Amino acid sequence: MARRKAAETTANPAAPSRSLKPLAAIMPFATAHKGRILGAFVALVASAGATLAIPVAVRRLIDHGFSSDHPGMVDQYFGAMLAVVAVLAVASAARYWFVTTLGERVVSDVRAAVFERLTRLTPAFYDRQRSGEIISRLTADTTQIKSAFGATASQALRNLFLFLGAAVMMVVTSPWLSALVLGAIPIIVLPLAAFGRSVRRRSRAAQDRLADASAVAGEAIGAMRGVQAYNAERRLIDRFSLAVEDAYYAAQSATTARALLTGVGIFLVFVSVLGVLWYGATLVLAGQMSAGALGQFVLYAVFAAGAIGELSNVWGEATQAAGSAERLGELLATEPEVRDPKNPRPLPAPARGALAFEAVDFSYPGAEAPALKGFSLGVAPGETVAIVGPSGAGKSTLFHLALRFYDPAAGRVTIDGVDLREARLEEVRDRLALVPQDPVVFATSLRENIRLGRAGASDAEVEAAARLAGADRFVADLPGGYDAQIGERGVTLSGGQRQRVALARALLKDAPVLLLDEATSALDAESETLVQEALGATRQGRATVVIAHRLATVLAADRIVVMDAGRIVEQGSHAELVARRGLYARLAELQFGAGDLRRAEAAAE
Repeated sequence: MARRKAAETTANPAAPSRSLKPLAAIMPFATAHKGRILGAFVALVASAGATLAIPVAVRRLIDHGFSSDHPGMVDQYFGAMLAVVAVLAVASAARYWFVTTLGERVVSDVRAAVFERLTRLTPAFYDRQRSGEIISRLTADTTQIKSAFGATASQALRNLFLFLGAAVMMVVTSPWLSALVLGAIPIIVLPLAAFGRSVRRRSRAAQDRLADASAVAGEAIGAMRGVQAYNAERRLIDRFSLAVEDAYYAAQSATTARALLTGVGIFLVFVSVLGVLWYGATLVLAGQMSAGALGQFVLYAVFAAGAIGELSNVWGEATQAAGSAERLGELLATEPEVRDPKNPRPLPAPARGALAFEAVDFSYPGAEAPALKGFSLGVAPGETVAIVGPSGAGKSTLFHLALRFYDPAAGRVTIDGVDLREARLEEVRDRLALVPQDPVVFATSLRENIRLGRAGASDAEVEAAARLAGADRFVADLPGGYDAQIGERGVTLSGGQRQRVALARALLKDAPVLLLDEATSALDAESETLVQEALGATRQGRATVVIAHRLATVLAADRIVVMDAGRIVEQGSHAELVARRGLYARLAELQFGAGDLRRAEAAAE
């Protein structure tokens, strides 16, 4: 009970949807398919018209078809009704096809648009969001709106047409009875509107709780080896079970509201119909209305009542979809914090590969201490600069700014003399090749993973880059070679093999600036030597920036830059820095030891 109350308490988002207005954000995806909409509308009108024609035929059958003066009229009326039913069947089938395919088309387009927007959002957005929450919006929420723009919208229009058509025919048949029925409508609508607000609020909350459960599952699945290594399965199961329970109670709350909405609507509608029918029966007994007219009015009243009942149910579904549309609309409306300028400045051609940081200040969102303070550094074309320093010194931040994942708070970063904020993002990133410490490897073939470096590269070019990176040494052992499927996140490869794939990808890109972030940290000594030799051959004519904790990997750099607390504290060659007995010398002595340090100095000289 306590858990249920807790779930109900948390199932109240700060700004719940109070109307169907959030669906407007999805409308452009539907209106892009006018042909399907037109086809559905024509089929809908035809099916509604056929339905409304049935009571007229029933009235004439009751009033005239059973007359002994026209014995053949029964056959004619039933033949006409058969034709009406045939039109109704064909139109209903066509309507179903159009609205269902429209819903599928809309949800596919929405998913594509949301995913495209996600790929353009900056790392700052992902710093604040959980991947499971985002995936829930991309899957569960888009599925929810599929019915809203397909079956739900179709049912709403069909029942609206039926109600309006039935109301008009009721007035034509008996104005007095119609006045009674129409007068009861406000009594029906007001409670439905009140319940509708509760349904919208609870439906949004249910989607939020489901997203929370998806986020927990996504984190767990991505880290299952670590969970099992620490025997943390039970704690994770308990955490996920609690999230699922919260989602269940939130969904139960939404379902309860929808059930009440439906029940109250049906009760009010049919009570009003029964009252009107009682009055109509008294008119027939008094001779003021024919039995056929009452039958016709009854059928139209039933159609109108059923339409209102269905509209109340459709309203519940639409409000639930509005909650999902609101969440999707938030993603579609999110603008990347880093974007192309209105009038981008072209980078010089041909590319030189000069990278510079000029008096850069930068802090990560929410961080207390700045990552960089007044940082200035220039890397010339063909120069190899190694960045070293303790953890948290700001080394990786340099790469984040160079790739323009973030913009500096002060100062500027330039490539070939152009401020990155003045150039197109795509053009900037085309001039940089990154080898991260934790490489991104996708669940596809090894060949396609390397080809991520340059779309359209030939198989021969892919294999040449793999040889340079030393990746060809393990390819022969894979079933299928370069076409081997390497699993999600490259789970079938070792850490060193994934690093070589990332190196091959960067070499294939052949960008004028090469960024290496602990690019050989997972390699054994022999593989590292081979890769270093390959990198040495490819560094000619391009700026190379190397981040390394293992100082043995930076001895051959043209310049070593030592960072601490977001600033440069030393720079120079290995021998010069060791001789100064500063931070670099202390780091070197910790790694090499006194004897090995002297040998490293001699090797560097």
